[in-house]
Amino acid sequence: MRSTLTTSTPTKLKTKKLPLKMEKRSVKELTFKVFLYLVLIILSIAMIFPFFWLVRSALMNQVELFTMPVKWLPSELLWSNFKEALTAAPFGLYFLNTIILVVLNVVGAVISNSFIAFGFSRIQFKTRNFWFGFVLMTLMLPGAVMLIPQFIGWKAVGAYNTYIPLVLPAFFGNAFFIFLLRQFYASIPFEYDEAARVEGANYFQIWLKIIVPLSKPALVTIAVFTFMHVWNDFMGPLLYLSDESKWTLALGLQGFKGQYSSQWNYLMAAATVMFAPLVILFFFAQKHIMSGANINGGIKG
Repeated sequence: MRSTLTTSTPTKLKTKKLPLKMEKRSVKELTFKVFLYLVLIILSIAMIFPFFWLVRSALMNQVELFTMPVKWLPSELLWSNFKEALTAAPFGLYFLNTIILVVLNVVGAVISNSFIAFGFSRIQFKTRNFWFGFVLMTLMLPGAVMLIPQFIGWKAVGAYNTYIPLVLPAFFGNAFFIFLLRQFYASIPFEYDEAARVEGANYFQIWLKIIVPLSKPALVTIAVFTFMHVWNDFMGPLLYLSDESKWTLALGLQGFKGQYSSQWNYLMAAATVMFAPLVILFFFAQKHIMSGANINGGIKG
């Protein structure tokens, strides 16, 4: 038998040019992307600039702040401004008061909103849609309209100059958070509830052992939003707290501004310290915020 060797002739690869329409389309797409990135860069610079100005001013001396033309960077980094600012007022006490309010509000918001949203999304009852719509209607009510009635009510029950008006409402739910969690819970398969009920679990056990662990991103989002609101809240403490020993950081910073209005570098240093925890929190929780803010972000069956 003869073994015949078959030799394959190499085929020449021909580079085909793109049609004219496709070339024009690719050029348009590239131009659009370049324009889009330029717009995003400009917007990012506009957003970051106030924070840059805050930190830059906190590290300058008083003379350089008002030098004309504007000095963009300090000639010497004065880290001592932070020490001088934080020791000029009892910011340690203000920080502790703020942390107490933040922790209580976060705990109250996570528990109450999660529990209420569970009822609206997983429990069937006749007037469920009516009450859920009634809850959403409260979003249309401006907060400024409720300031005076709430203040009169809290003062009538003896809660003025206490933390009760700043903490207790967090344990009764928030309409926006209830809506967010209800939509998130609705995307979790109901088969989990049915399987748990077959095993003898009640609604509270289903909520605690199944729904809560599966809704971690949404709960983290609510915790972060609550933290930011309470940390930056100025109007609430201003209305209900008259004793300086109970002031929060927002009130303390305002009082510091009134007392040291001429020392703008110290004021900027104190504001930088107050702003820093928010940046750190968002940096570590941004992944959960992005997934939790997606109302369709639950587990699909």
